Amino acid sequence: MTTTTDRQDERLLDRQGLRGVLADVVERARGGDLGVIPVVIGLVVIWTVLQILNPIFLSSANLVNLTLESAAVGVIALGIVCVLLVGQIDLSVGSVSGLSGAVLAVLFVGNGLPVWVAILASVLMGAVIGWLYGQLFNRFGVPSFVITLAGLLAFLGLQLYVLGTKGSINLPFDSGLVNFAQLDFVPDWLSYTFAVVAAGWLFVSGFLHAGERRRAGLSARSVPLLAVRSLALLAVLAFVVWYLGQTRGVGWMFVFFVALVLVMHYLLSRTKWGRAVYAVGGNVEAARRAGINVRAVYTSVFVLCSTFAAVGGILAAARLAAANQSSGAGDVNLNAIAAAVIGGTSLFGGRGTAFGALLGIVVIQSISSGLTLLNLDSSIRFVVTGAVLLLAVIVDSVSRRSRTSHGRA
Repeated sequence: MTTTTDRQDERLLDRQGLRGVLADVVERARGGDLGVIPVVIGLVVIWTVLQILNPIFLSSANLVNLTLESAAVGVIALGIVCVLLVGQIDLSVGSVSGLSGAVLAVLFVGNGLPVWVAILASVLMGAVIGWLYGQLFNRFGVPSFVITLAGLLAFLGLQLYVLGTKGSINLPFDSGLVNFAQLDFVPDWLSYTFAVVAAGWLFVSGFLHAGERRRAGLSARSVPLLAVRSLALLAVLAFVVWYLGQTRGVGWMFVFFVALVLVMHYLLSRTKWGRAVYAVGGNVEAARRAGINVRAVYTSVFVLCSTFAAVGGILAAARLAAANQSSGAGDVNLNAIAAAVIGGTSLFGGRGTAFGALLGIVVIQSISSGLTLLNLDSSIRFVVTGAVLLLAVIVDSVSRRSRTSHGRA
């Protein structure tokens, strides 16, 4: 018996080249599978408007600053993507990041421990917090909203206790950690090497994936199309490296963030664990009946989220060269969640990618940077960010309804 999916695969097999790809994209968009299209369009619009209002916005110097400022909260948003994929939430990532920065500063500066020991302790602390969330959620059935809201308050208090009466601890400017976040940039030759490796990886992974699909009798991209896609990526990355190199270049901290995004993309899209995460987010009862250890999946995403929050807190402290009572406070929590949602991760679970954290935080930071250059009050930044977040959720809800009507939910 021929199914609807089989007929779609047969039609895709008949499509060739760029026209077939575009037709497939249009067909998926009509069915509610928008992917990253809305956020890319939104980013282009935001950049265009801000560049018209202030020609400095797209300057090399400002874009370098934008990438560096995006890294810390972007890493935190990467953890939010994980918990949203299973239909849960973590409201405490800001407090966990602030506590992580405080622990780092106390151990490194206050107690004189090696910086790598302080970093390891902070990251392990984040992992333990995530494990604790997982146990409370699995064993007692407490909603993640309540658990992490309690964590937000508790770890904020613990952060104040750790910092003590000083309230602020400065990190040495000559330390490797501060240099990594502020002054270390990738050499031009290595940046171009990374671009070539990324394009090559895209072609090889696409080629291997296409081979697997052909052996299964499914549609697959042709080799020329894979080559064109990889060359296009190489051209874009080479231009970015060249343009950012007009001033300081690509910061190592941003490269670290992108590397984490790539690792999580692989784990989510190419491993059994990643498929289990999407399955639990799509239908938890169906996943349980399929033999997936749902409790283990929930625990793993909570651990990852808190661990990424701790790493983000370390990067933020290094970027500021200090940990204080306001670390992790303010809009850190909301920006991390907003970045994940704006990047295309569904609040309903089961849909989203690691690249959503990267795209979402670039949107958030672009708004912040652009409005700062225009000397506008921070209140306007909050209003604009809130409007973009609301629009992203509306798009998600509408696309979800469209997928349901097309039998793709």
